[in-house]
Amino acid sequence: QVQLVESGGGSVQTGGSLRLSCVASGYMYGRSFDRVAMGWFRQAPGKEREFVAAVSWNGAVTNYGDSAKGRFTISRDNVQNTVTLQMNSLKPEDTAVYYCAASSSVVGITRLFRPDQYNDWGQGTQVTVSS
Repeated sequence: QVQLVESGGGSVQTGGSLRLSCVASGYMYGRSFDRVAMGWFRQAPGKEREFVAAVSWNGAVTNYGDSAKGRFTISRDNVQNTVTLQMNSLKPEDTAVYYCAASSSVVGITRLFRPDQYNDWGQGTQVTVSS
């Protein structure tokens, strides 16, 4: 069974940075980490889950939600089975629980931004940005 475990969340002030990591395990029986796209979503209290960023299976193509463009960077390491979200210039509106997710969809990465397109999810890590 695939497991995704996020880490790196915490509390920072406006303008600060955080680096979120997600470690994947349990890939077997024909499933492989380097065959899935990976994404980050976030969910603030009372709001819907929001797309943040996604990266293709080989790391060559990335896509970002409007709120993340220019400030966040997604990357992956297929040897370590990890995906990372570097977040800079954080704002209070970035406060949310951040989730790592994996997708086996064949849809291009630039169209992979809906939660229902992702198969596996982590438990989430809290990010709090204070003003």
